[in-house]
Amino acid sequence: MVAKQAGAPRRRTFVAAFAAVYVIWGSTYLAIRFAIETLPPFLMAGVRFVIAGGILYAVARALGAGRPQRLHWRSAAIIGGLLLLGGNGGVVWAEQTVPSGLTALIVAIVPLWMVLLDWLRGTGSRPGLGMAVGLLLGFVGVGFLVGPGGLGGGERINPIGAGVVVLASLLWAIGSLYSRKAELPASQTLATGMEMFAGGVLLLAVAAGTGELGRFDPSAVSARSLWALAYLIVFGAIVAFSAYVWLLQKTTPARAATYAYVNPVVAVALGWALASEPLSPRILVAGAMIVAAVVLIVGRPVRRRAVIPETSRAAPALQDAN
Repeated sequence: MVAKQAGAPRRRTFVAAFAAVYVIWGSTYLAIRFAIETLPPFLMAGVRFVIAGGILYAVARALGAGRPQRLHWRSAAIIGGLLLLGGNGGVVWAEQTVPSGLTALIVAIVPLWMVLLDWLRGTGSRPGLGMAVGLLLGFVGVGFLVGPGGLGGGERINPIGAGVVVLASLLWAIGSLYSRKAELPASQTLATGMEMFAGGVLLLAVAAGTGELGRFDPSAVSARSLWALAYLIVFGAIVAFSAYVWLLQKTTPARAATYAYVNPVVAVALGWALASEPLSPRILVAGAMIVAAVVLIVGRPVRRRAVIPETSRAAPALQDAN
């Protein structure tokens, strides 16, 4: 009886952690869309990660993490540049023209990129038949999704925006792979806070370089954009990340990585329900192909090392690619 009573809180904790990773990460795509309605994209993303990174850094130091070395900051800047400036920054910019649900579907191919890159650089296994089918199915699904407007019904997706999302997913994969060997502090929270902060500074630099700061009018910012930004900082970048790190410590990486094929479903559903985003037969078919491909890739335990980033190095919660 005591063991059964002790197990109930543990099960509730697991459910809460998975719910955070599944729902919050999936919802960040719609939150990004609401945030950039009246906030410049790079400025919004930069503010988000500077604040979230600063909070995580301060918490880690308060809990006893040592002062990072200069080499640690260099690694954090490289990872932050790839994951946040290249990955998340590309997603945020693209959502000006690409619906949030479709963006999430394209970003879902990150595991496919990681398998290919890991294999090409000689550190991963050669894809077997099942994984090869997954790779082919995933990229065909993306091609079907962004193809001509008459293909499978529905309007044509903005090709430049879609191309930027594909590039963003590739940069996220490169950054995740690089992070495995990067010199970073032992504290996961400290390392991720540094990566967020460094990436946020780079995003603010791009915002200044592209003239966003000069064009920014604070009086034009809506309450919905500000609430969306606050949601992205607190829940998307801090709560969901902490839940994912906890899950990786308490369950298998393959099980924790199931977010990769749940997030797109959540994002598409929320975009359709709350933002009137299209849900054509082509989106449904392409989405099913991409999700099935991710299931084939992530769900193969023999090869999972090649597709699951180490959260002590990468910051998966920011993909928010959140």
